Amino acid sequence: MNDELNTPGYEIPPEMQGQVAITTLDKIYNWGRRSSIWPMMFGLACCAIEMICTATSRFDFSRFGMEIMRPSPRQADLMIVAGTVTKKMIPQIVRLYNQMPEPKYVLAMGACASGGGPFKEGYNVVSGVDEYIPVDVYVPGCPPTPQALLHGFIMLQKKIDAQSIREVRWYRRGADQPIPIPVLGPDIMDPRQYDLIKEYAAIKLAEQEAALQTASETEEQAA
Repeated sequence: MNDELNTPGYEIPPEMQGQVAITTLDKIYNWGRRSSIWPMMFGLACCAIEMICTATSRFDFSRFGMEIMRPSPRQADLMIVAGTVTKKMIPQIVRLYNQMPEPKYVLAMGACASGGGPFKEGYNVVSGVDEYIPVDVYVPGCPPTPQALLHGFIMLQKKIDAQSIREVRWYRRGADQPIPIPVLGPDIMDPRQYDLIKEYAAIKLAEQEAALQTASETEEQAA
């Protein structure tokens, strides 16, 4: 702890060394957060089994201060998206993300959560959870091993160490707007793309009406 935090940049008299520690607010703030990350307890597919294995005594992610997995999003600050993200599930994932307090992070575990995996371009699978919520760390694999997930935790801790209170989004002025929850209908729709969807639908409708008009004129000429 002392080695991580005590980087003074100031000369400490020899008689006071070991008794006085000088650090920055960023360092002590980040050290406290990185050492007490609480993941949210939920899984989507086979990656969740590997996540459970990472919590067992053989791998033991409690070494990183992560032994408390919370079943409530309001008590968690790390969302581990472990498994295949279907179009039916993404509205619930976005809702859970919005309910998590800041600061919060997202780890995409496995090929399915990162980019769709073997189900990419499938009729019912989202091609990566990062299309809807911001992802901080990607852990490759199908499924990743517990060692790979531990490496992802370490990368997240390094990212937290490099953050500054002056730059992080949860200390900016103004309220942080929640991410619009996708709407599940004939297909998944992102409310942020409503204007684009309407424009595309209008173009297709105009093309369809033009094709019908042409067919009608052709039939009249043939008659």
